[in-house]
Amino acid sequence: MRKGSKTLSGLATEQLNPASAELDRKSALEIARVINAEDTKVAAAVKQALPKIAAAIDLIADSLRKGGRLIYVGTGTSGRIAALDAVECPPTFGTDPRTVQFIIAGGPKALAAAVESNEDSRKLGERAIAEMKPGKKDVVVGIAASGRTPFTIAAMRYARRKGAKTVAVVCNPNSALEKAAHIGIVINTGSEVISGSTRMKAGTAQKLVLNMLSSGAFTRLGYVYGNLMVNVRPKNVKLAARGVTILQEAAGVSKSQARKTLDAAGGSVPIALVTLQARVSPNEAERILKSVDGHVRQAIALARKR
Repeated sequence: MRKGSKTLSGLATEQLNPASAELDRKSALEIARVINAEDTKVAAAVKQALPKIAAAIDLIADSLRKGGRLIYVGTGTSGRIAALDAVECPPTFGTDPRTVQFIIAGGPKALAAAVESNEDSRKLGERAIAEMKPGKKDVVVGIAASGRTPFTIAAMRYARRKGAKTVAVVCNPNSALEKAAHIGIVINTGSEVISGSTRMKAGTAQKLVLNMLSSGAFTRLGYVYGNLMVNVRPKNVKLAARGVTILQEAAGVSKSQARKTLDAAGGSVPIALVTLQARVSPNEAERILKSVDGHVRQAIALARKR
């Protein structure tokens, strides 16, 4: 018997789900209906944790403001979801790839192939986070549906000893991972349609929460203007077009004026937007943005006072 299996069998995420009994006897449409009905419960479960999620957003934003990093740690499905959120931050918010990072048990190769045995190793968890050199400015977010994954728990405890702030994202209450964190976000998604397959409701919940953490933190930092991702970097045709559209929406200018201003701003949407909104030169807009750490709305307000 695998060590810890008795504990695992007692978790809510491991229980049999009566709503999906005899699933293998159902038609394709019936299976889809069962899964869809269970999925509708996820957002409600996340809603119960919104105060803790908000606290984590503020914690992360404060750390990033001080030059720290957001570091996700997970194994298996949790690690892959963490990786997805981390790698999407640079194209969405124009951030340095080092600002939001991820650790997955088994390393990058685990993104494409299961390397699940590594999740049982506390030593590998400590080693992986130690290589990142976490410190007082950083926030480490550990993700595990069960909340009992040795790799992730060890990484979190190590990071906390080194002074980093820690956040747990779990789907079972009173777990070791939750207890290891400064903030415990518990999303009680209950039993899965396919028993124990936490890539389903639990995975969906984790994706929703990580979206909130990163998007919320960067919005608080001013990387979003209204609901527009103004820090997008136009590195290809699609993104360049998006940059022009953002300027049209935010500044109420024509496509030609938006494109002309974006070109004058060296392709920087924030610089172009401050230029348009405050009627300053691109150089002045850039200088003011730097003075407020890239917070677009603050930069516009400051530039208008000049």
